[in-house]
Amino acid sequence: MNKHLIAAALAAASLSLAGCADESAPQAQQQQLQPIDVAPVLVKPVQSWHTYTTRLESPEEVALMPRVSGIIDSIEFKEGDVVKQGDVLFQLDKRPFAAVVASLEAQIHSAEAALEQAVSEDKRAVRLLERKAISTEQAQARTSTLRQREAQLAALQAQLTSAKLDLEFTSVISPIDGIISRANITKGNNVLAGQSVLTSIVSNKAMYAYFDVDERTWNSAFNDVTAQSRQTVVMQKVGQTEFAYQGYINFIDNQINSATGTLRVRAVFNEDNNQLRAGSFARIKLAANKVSEKVIIPERAIGTDLKNRFVLTVGENNVLEYKLITVGERYGALRAVNSGLSEGDIIAVNGPARVGPGMPISPQTVTIDTSGVAFTLSNDNAQLVAKQ
Repeated sequence: MNKHLIAAALAAASLSLAGCADESAPQAQQQQLQPIDVAPVLVKPVQSWHTYTTRLESPEEVALMPRVSGIIDSIEFKEGDVVKQGDVLFQLDKRPFAAVVASLEAQIHSAEAALEQAVSEDKRAVRLLERKAISTEQAQARTSTLRQREAQLAALQAQLTSAKLDLEFTSVISPIDGIISRANITKGNNVLAGQSVLTSIVSNKAMYAYFDVDERTWNSAFNDVTAQSRQTVVMQKVGQTEFAYQGYINFIDNQINSATGTLRVRAVFNEDNNQLRAGSFARIKLAANKVSEKVIIPERAIGTDLKNRFVLTVGENNVLEYKLITVGERYGALRAVNSGLSEGDIIAVNGPARVGPGMPISPQTVTIDTSGVAFTLSNDNAQLVAKQ
């Protein structure tokens, strides 16, 4: 009898302990849930970005050559300096050219005297012919001599003009404003007219960036762009992390290149601080004119599973769910989502670093920060775009 009582008491105690355990389990599980930052996705009007590579070109570039042959007498510039149009850069020995000018001036004086005498004789021949004191042939001969003297004087005057130009050309001047290179030929060397390259000058008032847009992209994204619309672009040089230079499109070619299926476009960047140099490699970024609404999420919320991109969304009972997405353009630390998410979805903003699908969580709602991010490109927010 005592054995049965003892067994019954043990059974009752076991049931009581089991009931207590069942009551405390949900409380223990609630205490173990991991707090995770979550946020509702954003829906923003955005523009698609297009990036192209280019090399900068100067609007004006001169390979400076002398117009006359001669010996370099002096170099009048500092290599690598900024020069202005009209500045004397090289001075050739002008003495031979000055001697030619002096010789021609003397010949002109002689020709003027001969012409004066021919004019006098022609007038006298006219008077004599009226009195029939001279034959017609003699009068015509004097008139012919007058015309010859006039032609000789005109020829000498033309030669003098040319000689004075040659003398002037012994001072080699800068034809443009810009930055000058080194002197390729130094003092004392002989140079040949139109052949010897003395130096080069590159304009620094602005820089051109030519790039090719494929026909499909142009027709779908930029079909209404013209040179007159001055479409805004931003540029990044090699070694820079920001698109720090702002310009605009000022030239669109008049035909598609049938060999490549691309359209040649030019952007101009007006920089007065000499930070841009011809020949530099650069990246151009411009936005399509079409504006569309896209889901926006933080870049860090996106996970990678082999070839797939996914996010973790908060489902029923605060359980994380796996959702495949396709991503679009990047906007600073944010990313557009083309498919997989819709307005109202709530995501784990820090991605799958500490959690995984099927895991219950304790959601901590935060706000996705969009400060300093431009989703569309305009003249007012191009500086924000430059930092993305």
